[in-house]
Amino acid sequence: MSKFTLHTIESAPEAAKDLLRNSEKSMGMIPNLHAVMATSPALLNAYQQLHEGFTNSSFNADEMTVVWQTINVFHDCHYCVPAHTAIAKSMGIDDDITASIKAGNELDDDKLEALRQFVLSMLKQRGNVSDDVLENFYAAGFSQQNVLDVIVGLAQKTMSNYTNHIAQTPIDQPFKKFA
Repeated sequence: MSKFTLHTIESAPEAAKDLLRNSEKSMGMIPNLHAVMATSPALLNAYQQLHEGFTNSSFNADEMTVVWQTINVFHDCHYCVPAHTAIAKSMGIDDDITASIKAGNELDDDKLEALRQFVLSMLKQRGNVSDDVLENFYAAGFSQQNVLDVIVGLAQKTMSNYTNHIAQTPIDQPFKKFA
């Protein structure tokens, strides 16, 4: 069992202190994921930059949720699945989207389902998707920019999912009811 430090602003390496202050300012708390990542200021900085990039990508809130949760569920992330369930709720996302992804069921919305299937293909094929997979994604109304923005989401969630697996990050109190 790995035991990683849950840093506070005071205990964090100097290069991570402002990053944790940013987390606390934007979220009203320092999530345990960020507290763990603070051990490597490079990781926390990269994660925060990818998060900002992805939230400012070509995807709307429903689509971001589909990307995040599809990856989280695929990686079986004990921390990110409930955290992003809470985040989806705070963003006003229909509960059925998250519930369907968690259950491995098709989404009712054809475009969102095409996105879910594309993300799963990217994960299963490690980015080596066929032309048919790409054409199906484009036929659903997505673009080359969307393909590349999925890669940003994959990078962000791989950082968090893998960190949580290794560190066995404890779930924050606000997310526990979604575990």
